[in-house]
Amino acid sequence: MRKAFHLSFLLSPVLALIVSLCIGTYPIPPSAVVSMVLLKGAQLISEVLKILTLGKISFPVIIPYPSVYQTILFEIRLPRVLMAMLVGSALAISGAVLQAIFRNPLVNSYILGISSGAAFGAALAIGFSLSLGVTPLAFAFALLAVFMTTSLAKIGGRITPVSLVLAGIIVNAFFSALTSLLKFLMEHDKLASIVYWLMGSFANSDWGSVRVAFPVILAGCFMIYSMRWQLNVLSFGEEAKIVGVETEKLKFAFIVIISLITAVSVAFCGIIGWVGLMIPHIVRMAFGPDHKTLIPLTITVGASFMVLADTLARSIATYEIPIGILTTLLGIPFFAYLLRKTGGGWNA
Repeated sequence: MRKAFHLSFLLSPVLALIVSLCIGTYPIPPSAVVSMVLLKGAQLISEVLKILTLGKISFPVIIPYPSVYQTILFEIRLPRVLMAMLVGSALAISGAVLQAIFRNPLVNSYILGISSGAAFGAALAIGFSLSLGVTPLAFAFALLAVFMTTSLAKIGGRITPVSLVLAGIIVNAFFSALTSLLKFLMEHDKLASIVYWLMGSFANSDWGSVRVAFPVILAGCFMIYSMRWQLNVLSFGEEAKIVGVETEKLKFAFIVIISLITAVSVAFCGIIGWVGLMIPHIVRMAFGPDHKTLIPLTITVGASFMVLADTLARSIATYEIPIGILTTLLGIPFFAYLLRKTGGGWNA
């Protein structure tokens, strides 16, 4: 029974993908979605074989559905759903890693100021059309936010859970104020787009953004997955140093990875909070604190959650609700429950 439960969590992105591709202002039957996706996959395989064999091997594949179905499915919904899966995985795994290395169940990239720092860098690049680009600036300011938070939280050479959260609140407020200043100074024609972008949305996702985000987030998730057993060691705190583990170097490596994938997520989709808080705890409550299990399930459940939340955001009303508003409305009661349950301590 437990294995079946485990498998259902691992495969949940497949079901979420099909559901999301079917729903929209122009509904497409599930059978048509599955058939078109499989035929499109066969078409791509045929094209790859043709290139590799210099045209000697290929097979014709015809997709027997209206062109409007194909345009909606492959040009609009599929890149959007894939981007939602990538961002959901990145934000969820970032929360799981931060909670392990700081041994604090109330920490995620949003609370520590990483998202606000990345958002400031991205808004700076978009608002003033800087040549450095959105992602590099978002990454640079995400790292700066982490440095500021950990420096402020270190009191007497130690970082306590309370000091870390308080320092994160300070850094969050600092970068939020800077972002507000940017909006005040910005030209009116760019202000509306920046405000909407900061609330989080996948509306602008296309194959170009997927091609940039996919390798970065996939590589980041894979590195964390391959290092997941070391998160169990870091969870021991000071005892890890006794057995010879270089905890500071290990924490730095994890922070660089999650800053990068968070920055990429924010750069393309704006600020989407609470995912890194909710998903790791849901998985931890269902399967326990062992990171060998927690990390892969957090990746898949985070992807499923974000896809379903985005589907809800674009279908619950006649207009699209920013995804950041929806995840915040879901996350606040969960955070309150978690605070009551844990008392701000770490029992995992």
